Amino acid sequence: MKVKKTIQAKIVHLTKIKQRFLEEEYENLQHFLHGEKAELYSANKQQAERFYKKIKPNKEYPLSIRKDLLKIERRNTKIAEYWARIPVKGRRGGVWVAIKPHCPIGLDMEICESKLFKRNGNFYLHIVVQKEVKPKTNCDGALAIDLGIHNMAVTVNSKTKEAHFYGKKLRRVRGHYFHLRKNLPNRKAIKKVGMHENRIVNHELHKISKAIVLEAKETKSTIILGKLKGIRKNHRGRKGNRKLNSFPFYKLSKYIRYKAEWLAIPVITVSEAYTSQTCSICGERGVRHNGLFKCSCGAELNADYNGAKNIMKRGLGLVSKLGVEVNPLRTSPTDSLSPMMREEATFFKGW
Repeated sequence: MKVKKTIQAKIVHLTKIKQRFLEEEYENLQHFLHGEKAELYSANKQQAERFYKKIKPNKEYPLSIRKDLLKIERRNTKIAEYWARIPVKGRRGGVWVAIKPHCPIGLDMEICESKLFKRNGNFYLHIVVQKEVKPKTNCDGALAIDLGIHNMAVTVNSKTKEAHFYGKKLRRVRGHYFHLRKNLPNRKAIKKVGMHENRIVNHELHKISKAIVLEAKETKSTIILGKLKGIRKNHRGRKGNRKLNSFPFYKLSKYIRYKAEWLAIPVITVSEAYTSQTCSICGERGVRHNGLFKCSCGAELNADYNGAKNIMKRGLGLVSKLGVEVNPLRTSPTDSLSPMMREEATFFKGW
C-alpha cells in the first residue's frame, strides 16, 4: 500500500530576485483570498479556490502547489543538496530555489501536493511525499502505549520487558506557559506566546513519537495503542480537567501512527476502558491516587505503567477477541501477530 508523510524544508540562500518573486506570489495569494484583485499564477489560483472555502480575517494562508508543478531535484551543489521549482506568476517555468529538508528525499518517493509557508520573514516548503510499503509480517513482539498526564506516554515492551516514561519536559512546558499567559496584558501577546508554545510542544511530540517507533522497529514489535475516545472524562476537578484538556493526546497518537506507517510497522487499537483501574497482576479493581496504583493483592505500581501493561494484555489477546481495529496498514489481527506473539498471549497474564 502507499503511505504519505510531510517533509519540512527551509528555503535557503534566496537571491533578491527570487525573494521578490516568492514574496509577490505569497502576498497576492492573501489578497486574492480576501476578495481583492491580485495577479496570481493560474494553477495556484485554482488550488486556492479548491482548498480555501472559508477565509478568516487577519489570517495568512500557505500557497498550495499542485504535484505536477512542483519539481524536486538532488544536485549536490555547494549551496544546497536539494533544489525545488516553485511556480510563480512573474517568471515562466517558475523559480528554482535551494531547500534544506529535515530528512533525505529518496528516489522511491513520489511528490504530492505541497504547501509554501512564510514565518518570520523566511519561506518553508512542506513537501508531501508518498511511497509503496509492504506490511511487516515478522513482528514477534508488542509495544504497548499508555497516554496520561503524569507521563505523556509510557511504553511497555513484551520482548525486552522494559518500560520507558516520556513527557516530563512537555508537562513542565505546558505548566510554564499556562502561568505565563495568566499574567499577559492583551490577546496579541497571548497569541504570540501560544504560537511559541505550540512549536516547542510539537517538537517534543515528534521526539517522543520518533523514539517510540524506533523502539518498535528495533525490537520488531507491533505497536498497541489505546482508543482515545472518552479519555478526557477520566479526571475530576478544575485543575485536573484543565491539564487533561490541554494535553495533545490525539496529536501524539497521530504522529506515532504516521511514523509507524512509513516504516510498515503495524499499529493495533484496543479499548482503554478500566485499564487504569485494573490491577495488571491479579486482574482485580484497585485504587489510583497521585500517579500510584494500589491493589488489595499488595501490588503498588506506577499508575501509567500499570495501564500500559493492561493495554499490552488486551493487545496480545486480540486473536480471541472480535471487533478489533488494525490501523493504519489495514491488515487483519492474525496478520499483525506472529505465531510467537500468539503463543506469548497465553502466558502474558502472569508477567
